[in-house]
Amino acid sequence: MRTGKYTTMGVLVAAAALALSACGSGGSSGSGSGTVQLALVAYSTPQGAYTKLIKAFQATDAGKNITFTQSYGASGDQSRAVAAGLNADIVNFSLAPDMTRLVKANLVDPSWNSGRYKGMITDSVVVIGTRKGNPKGLKDWSDLTKPGVQVITPNPFTSGGARWNVMAAYGAASNKGTDKQAGVDYLNALFKNVPVQDDSARKSIQTFVGGKGDAFLSYESEAINAQNNGQPIDYTIPSSTILIENPIAVTSTSKHKKQAQAFLDFLYTPAAQQIWADSGYRPVVSGVATGKFPTPVSLFTINDLGGWTQVATDFFDTTSGVMADVEKSIGVTVTAR
Repeated sequence: MRTGKYTTMGVLVAAAALALSACGSGGSSGSGSGTVQLALVAYSTPQGAYTKLIKAFQATDAGKNITFTQSYGASGDQSRAVAAGLNADIVNFSLAPDMTRLVKANLVDPSWNSGRYKGMITDSVVVIGTRKGNPKGLKDWSDLTKPGVQVITPNPFTSGGARWNVMAAYGAASNKGTDKQAGVDYLNALFKNVPVQDDSARKSIQTFVGGKGDAFLSYESEAINAQNNGQPIDYTIPSSTILIENPIAVTSTSKHKKQAQAFLDFLYTPAAQQIWADSGYRPVVSGVATGKFPTPVSLFTINDLGGWTQVATDFFDTTSGVMADVEKSIGVTVTAR
């Protein structure tokens, strides 16, 4: 589905290395004869999908001698870690600005988004998740600002998923940006009902499943993943929501560009896109999982709201952005992402 086709550097590197070690490897160490090891660095939510995707790739001729190290975390943290020196052959982030950071650092080619799919590997939409059976009847944006309703969403100054949530809420409340004040007023009301802001979308879901909150905002894929793992949740696609597009690229510094590109090419095959779909992601390749994902009543894109360059300044600047003011008004410390 696609619209319009749709501290110090040393500390950062050390932290990234620890995250990489903790996440483990999708195969052997790569020390065997003829074996190539690729480093995949991604945002937090597709970890389960990549377990299946890597196994499927390794069953092909192109992937039979390729192993992987894998690192997952908040999209902004992962992007900064690569910029600071974390080894990466393939990077997959929540949103385009995290890829732009690596373009500016000469770690990703500027043409990364020039292909048929504009550099995007999966789509999703922002949904409202609830307890099983939706006991409080929370189905649309207006329900989330009612007194006494607790909403779980990550911190937009660390999480790419949180930024999608913010822009979905703003776009719906402002009629796709035509009434900015109404959108800003809504964000202020919404975040007064947010009791905790984790640093990633995955952690936010874990907080909700652990018993905190009446509703959560997230990628549709995360809600589906939680259901697939037996979690007692339901979710609703609100009447107006945003199209999420997730970027991917081979790094320009990769020592194994041929193999990394082969993996990237595999991820666009119908077989791989079906794995993405089974994991809750909307395929970018037409003809895959047709009819599986409901079409929102009103679907808008980040470009309808000015594009990420403008949005990053207007909403997420740590001193003058809309969300900086929203966070400060509820006593949340704002730090650079």
